[in-house]
Amino acid sequence: MPWIVGVSGASGTPYAAAVLRALIDAGESVDLVVSRASRLTLLDETGISFRDAHWQADLREWLARGADGKPGTFDVDVERVRYWSAGDLAAGPSSGSYPARGMLIVPASTACVAGVALGLSKDLLQRAASVTLKERRKLVVTVRETPLNGQTLRHLVALDDAGATVVPASPAFYAGATHIQDLVDFVAGRVLDAAGVEHGLYRRWEGELGGGTRAE
Repeated sequence: MPWIVGVSGASGTPYAAAVLRALIDAGESVDLVVSRASRLTLLDETGISFRDAHWQADLREWLARGADGKPGTFDVDVERVRYWSAGDLAAGPSSGSYPARGMLIVPASTACVAGVALGLSKDLLQRAASVTLKERRKLVVTVRETPLNGQTLRHLVALDDAGATVVPASPAFYAGATHIQDLVDFVAGRVLDAAGVEHGLYRRWEGELGGGTRAE
């Protein structure tokens, strides 16, 4: 069964790319939903236009790009990815009978958080998240916004109460990061930890001070 990955319009497309690469590397199948707003963010952050008719080529170019914007950093096979248009409310993930392991929203904008918390289902991303909650599957919401106002905080509490796991896009530094990709991979790794997917994206804490500052 696939993981559904929803990409909303918040800044942080490198986080989504890192999660997608790691899922593919782990041998997982992916159902991808890219919101209309996230296409603008992707264009702004990478210069890549994500098009329905050319989604495989655009996705391959996006996932090959490092967090520093350098193209051709990664070699990624996207054959295990199935793409659904955000406007397609008749798509597979819109139904609870569609088999899926769960859903990861990376990054999650405050508008996306509000829509899912309120059950608006205004597009396929929000509908798939609502289905994930009602079917009691794993839903990981990677909120990327600062500061957070009271309304958004209440929405996040509502998602937690509904069974979702909220993973703020907050990189840590104990893992010995030396590059922007390391910080991105830490957040992506924590998202995958919440989903129960094995990965090797960051150095885990082992109870020894200074462990992250030593060379491998």
